[in-house]
Amino acid sequence: MKQKRVFQYVFIAAAFALLIWGCPKKAEVTASPENRQEISGKETTAPSPAPQPDATMRKIQETGVNERTPSSPLGLKPVFFDFNKSVIRNDEQQVIRDDAAWLKAHPAAKIRIEGNCDERGTKEYNQALGQRRAVSAKKFLTDAGIAASRISLISFGKEKPVCSISIEECWQKNRKDDFVTITN
Repeated sequence: MKQKRVFQYVFIAAAFALLIWGCPKKAEVTASPENRQEISGKETTAPSPAPQPDATMRKIQETGVNERTPSSPLGLKPVFFDFNKSVIRNDEQQVIRDDAAWLKAHPAAKIRIEGNCDERGTKEYNQALGQRRAVSAKKFLTDAGIAASRISLISFGKEKPVCSISIEECWQKNRKDDFVTITN
């Protein structure tokens, strides 16, 4: 009997140790992954040169990226997020309400919400953040009366940027949920 109880305690302690050891650590978010240098075994962040305002704006205009370009040919518009946040911003709530109204007017339409992030942070961290953003948008739509069965989710993290210049104006364009219509 004593031997059985000792075994139970050892088993519980081992399970607890594995649980603690297996928990993911908080992802490090860096200012700009491309600007990282390794100096004598330590990683540091090198200062990035300040972009020239005229040249930078010209590059952004040349990319042809319009923040409110519909992400589907039928007119659903993307919803943008603040840095490191997955909560629908107050100024974006009307956009997602308009998307919900379109979905109500087209009851046969199904959509995929694609969560996206800017380039800062690790791949894993941005995958999780993109997923949280997609879940947040889905909850908003289902609260507005759209059936959850019409909505699928995917996170692209930082893998599908629409703008690749390392400045806030571009990062903002990449922090979004796209609403894409899908067919069966």
